[in-house]
Amino acid sequence: MSPTILRSPSLMALSVSGASLLAIWGVVKWMKRLYGLPPYPPGPPIKNIITGNLADVPSQTIWLKCTEWKETYGNLVHLRLFGQHIIVVNSFEDAIELFEKRSSIYSDRPHVEMIHLMGWDFNSALKHYGDDWRQHRRLFQQLFKREASIEYQPIQTKKVNDMLYGLLTTPEDFIAHSKTVTAAIIVSTMYGHDITPKNDYFVTLAENALAKLREAVFPGALAVNAFPVLKHLPTWFPGAGFKRFALGVQDLTNQMLAVPIEALEKRLADGTAQPCVSSSLLENRKSKEEYEIIKAVAATAYAGGSDTTVSVIETFFLAMTMFPEAQRKAQDEIDRVVGNSRMPTYDDRESLPFIEALCRELLRWRPVTPLGVWHASSEEDIYNGYYIPKGATFFPNVWAMAHDPQKYNRPEDFNPDRFFGSDGKLNDDEVPYAFGFGRRLCPGRYMASATIWLSVVTVLALFNIQRTKDADGNEICPEGKYCDELAIHPLPFECVITPRSESTRRIIMDARGNDSQG
Repeated sequence: MSPTILRSPSLMALSVSGASLLAIWGVVKWMKRLYGLPPYPPGPPIKNIITGNLADVPSQTIWLKCTEWKETYGNLVHLRLFGQHIIVVNSFEDAIELFEKRSSIYSDRPHVEMIHLMGWDFNSALKHYGDDWRQHRRLFQQLFKREASIEYQPIQTKKVNDMLYGLLTTPEDFIAHSKTVTAAIIVSTMYGHDITPKNDYFVTLAENALAKLREAVFPGALAVNAFPVLKHLPTWFPGAGFKRFALGVQDLTNQMLAVPIEALEKRLADGTAQPCVSSSLLENRKSKEEYEIIKAVAATAYAGGSDTTVSVIETFFLAMTMFPEAQRKAQDEIDRVVGNSRMPTYDDRESLPFIEALCRELLRWRPVTPLGVWHASSEEDIYNGYYIPKGATFFPNVWAMAHDPQKYNRPEDFNPDRFFGSDGKLNDDEVPYAFGFGRRLCPGRYMASATIWLSVVTVLALFNIQRTKDADGNEICPEGKYCDELAIHPLPFECVITPRSESTRRIIMDARGNDSQG
């Protein structure tokens, strides 16, 4: 948290807010004593009546600190940030109890003022729980349920084949190819638009808008999130830089919403549109309200899908570089089941259990959203003897769940074998925490899983991923560090990607030729 941002409101505003918080805090304590309410979940003691536990919260890798707190305070950790109750859920079992078994109470999203100021409240994943969200969710379920997602496999196959060609011709750009394939799949599926391999306008637009969103949404990250009344300050007022920032982001957000759908409408009008999800929806819409929902749902998929799945594919390249034994076992299975004369397809999925286990381990080892996506309580509740106030913000600590040593032996090791039982068959652990919880479970999980699987199996079938070497011929193992964002990505690293056989080029070119004929 930047100290300059915290000091941006006038001293009078902070003094009044501080006095109000002090008064409210005193009244709450008095009422809890009077009515004998249970205590809040345990957590670090409050150090400042205004900022609460802000000093306890690290500026980076918060999920690691929350995991440390589990050892001291338990599975539920209570914090205060500017008067806001924050509860970190460190165990999968408690997450299921709260977010699934009590989903009617814990399916809301907290109010983050900057989301509204930046125009991101169109996003279905950020909407408050209610009728508007239900309308969006119904459409998402219709489009991305398991059966419907199978229809998108031809698009996924075509775009993955493009990625393989990119790896064959410019393997050093493997991160760019990872970003392109995920964006290409979702943009083609939603809008029927084939993106350019580099610097595509649609992709750049989404990346820029998402980058701005990340800077301003964590509760307490900006003064206006803590004191929403500040949104009424004029843009010229000292300390109102957040408002100028929000207006700039709002322009990006509006473009991300409007440009792709308007381009599709133009193609529909002149008869050049390719069949896609949004074209079918637009042709059957019956009202302006339906149009706005279609636009918002398409943009939500466009923004979210291109930022999360790519993280897993980037982690795949990193893990194969760092853990060559897992790569060898996966390739042995592919060679045994598929052979080396053709490309693996979705039809091979059930016959390749180690590839399935490897994909699960990618999701577990470095979960895309290590601190999950926040929930909020819409009513007060009593859980495990603790008082949960209405409006509390909940973070499911996915990292703690995925690295629980009681469940996963040596959790920092990348080990797909952990997903096999003593009978040699895949166990029932499908790392469900990777896709969220309850009514907020990611609706695009089936499509994401299919993209990850096909990317992993085809790359391993056709290429070797190896470590670079120094001047003396010694292998250089990547450090495996990650950026610190809502959706994490590996920091830049190097690896050497080479074809596994002489027939690799022919297989890739044949696949591209079949795609163009199709």
